[in-house]
Amino acid sequence: MLRAGIVGLPNVGKSTLFNALVENAKAEAANFPFCTKNPNVGIVSVPDERLNVLSDISKSKQIVPAQVEFVDIAGLIEGASKGEGMGNAFLSNIREVDAIVHMVRCFDNDDIIHVSGSVDPVRDIQVINLELALADLGQVEKRIERTKKQARTSKEAQFELTVLEKIAAELNEGKSVRQVSLTDEEKETIKFLGLLTSKPIIFAANVSEDHLATGNEYVEKVRKVAAEENAQVAVVSAQVESELIELPPEERADFLASLGVEEGGLKSLIRATYTLLGLRTYFTSGEQETRAWTIKAGMLAPQAAGVIHSDFERGFIRAETVAYKDLVTNGSMNAAKEKGLVKSEGKEYVVQEGDVMLFRFNV
Repeated sequence: MLRAGIVGLPNVGKSTLFNALVENAKAEAANFPFCTKNPNVGIVSVPDERLNVLSDISKSKQIVPAQVEFVDIAGLIEGASKGEGMGNAFLSNIREVDAIVHMVRCFDNDDIIHVSGSVDPVRDIQVINLELALADLGQVEKRIERTKKQARTSKEAQFELTVLEKIAAELNEGKSVRQVSLTDEEKETIKFLGLLTSKPIIFAANVSEDHLATGNEYVEKVRKVAAEENAQVAVVSAQVESELIELPPEERADFLASLGVEEGGLKSLIRATYTLLGLRTYFTSGEQETRAWTIKAGMLAPQAAGVIHSDFERGFIRAETVAYKDLVTNGSMNAAKEKGLVKSEGKEYVVQEGDVMLFRFNV
């Protein structure tokens, strides 16, 4: 399951968004710094209209969507890398997530306190980036000292030392590990460190409902920073998300349409996360259930089968697969088969986005 940590300065709307995303979560949202002292965790179903369509075709008894785990992490302030505020706990919590959702305040409201006294998304991003970079630099420098001794007799340690020194130089220049040009081998060498600035990041620009459809000058500043960081941007409104959950599901689309948008923040965040991490979705569908499965782009059929169960990968024989659009257009698996649209694929087949699959395997 994908695990995304929502981070940001205090009072930028993290807990409000978290509560809205997980609907029944009990995260405390209040107008004072550090109201989130411990990380709140919630499991969120990934919205995907294709599941309902496939379920109707297969007459499935249940639908099982893919899931994302969101972690609402305590607000960070300047000096966190040295333990200020909730610094040490905050940094420890970030190390445990797959991706960072960096929530940035992009709205004006005199009634909501800003820890720095004014709204400036670029400054706010720089505060957190600097603290994460300083934390990484401290960790890298400690590792360098240890590795220097090992490098006297070990070629592996010599290689690691070269990579660490390369990263340290860039961190000292204010760059993140994401911005350092590293080979796959170099990345693998330092993977165990769990460096904070190496994690994929999505900037969630938190706007008022008036700017959800159009954005504003603050959002454009966030997009400029994101382009330099090779990051994704999702425009969200914690205010709108909190109002959405108060409405019956059938009324939510109309409410969003009245604001000039087709989807809420959850879909935007998940789409940005999937794009950033190179994730894909395939489906299994039958009378018992229709289910969405998350895989990495480029996965072969046996690996995709292994996401369901390791036995499926070990005993893989073949996969019967049909593109989602082809199945829907023809209305049933049998009709798709008659037109030759259901393929029998072997171990070298690369699973595509939206494939509907049935695996054949030996136990």
